[in-house]
Amino acid sequence: MTVPPAANPVPHAVGLDLTGRTALVTGAAGSIGRACALRLAAAGAKVRAVDRDAAGLDELCEHAAGAAGAVEPQVLDLTDLAAAEHAAAGTDVLVNNAGLQLVRPIEDFPPEVFSTVLTVMLEAPFRLVRGALPHMYGRGWGRVVNISSVHGLRASPFKSAYVAAKHGLEGLSKVAALEGARHGVTSNCVSPGYVRTPLVERQIADQAAAHGIPPERVVSEIMLADSALKRLVEPDEVAEAVAYLCTPQASFITGASLPLDGGWTAH
Repeated sequence: MTVPPAANPVPHAVGLDLTGRTALVTGAAGSIGRACALRLAAAGAKVRAVDRDAAGLDELCEHAAGAAGAVEPQVLDLTDLAAAEHAAAGTDVLVNNAGLQLVRPIEDFPPEVFSTVLTVMLEAPFRLVRGALPHMYGRGWGRVVNISSVHGLRASPFKSAYVAAKHGLEGLSKVAALEGARHGVTSNCVSPGYVRTPLVERQIADQAAAHGIPPERVVSEIMLADSALKRLVEPDEVAEAVAYLCTPQASFITGASLPLDGGWTAH
């Protein structure tokens, strides 16, 4: 398998000061969530880093030492919906990032996995938004950024649960935007293509089996087939898009989906 090389490191180019703000990032021990947590902490936010991976959170906190803002680990399984809602209370910035994936034809897709994917990737974001909004409304300012996917805008075979969850997240984000507008709260989606993460790497074998091709052909023939830019998205690129949506300059952007898809949706 040949994976395209990484892009050059992304500098913190977006001017952002979140001093005095509290941010919550789910899936913070993983690649995208980790990058978002570090970026928001660098901007001065106190970041609640939520994940069920305690060791990964500890490593994140070590890496964040010396940042302008603090990173506070919170071990939490998002299938505990009441706990998720409670965790979001008092936050000014909410980044719904946590996700999981299984690649199977619908007829072979385990119903219990479908249910879990929808719980973690759609019901939990709803409960987190629900928990965060009272504080945001009270302060007259808030930012909800949902890490969606190009699969929130397009469908692919063999990903019924993931595509359903991401399409639902896009809709939830728009409703939050409409309701939050008069309270100074924006809600948007960042919708990347395939990001260089372990989640994507773990898909390769399943994609090969589902499509009946060797694993070494999956990246070029499946993952990047519809992308004009023939490389994976870097987690830092996603984090920088999240940061931009938190800036004063982005205050009129709400109810939108920002594709980071290398031209995939231009077709």
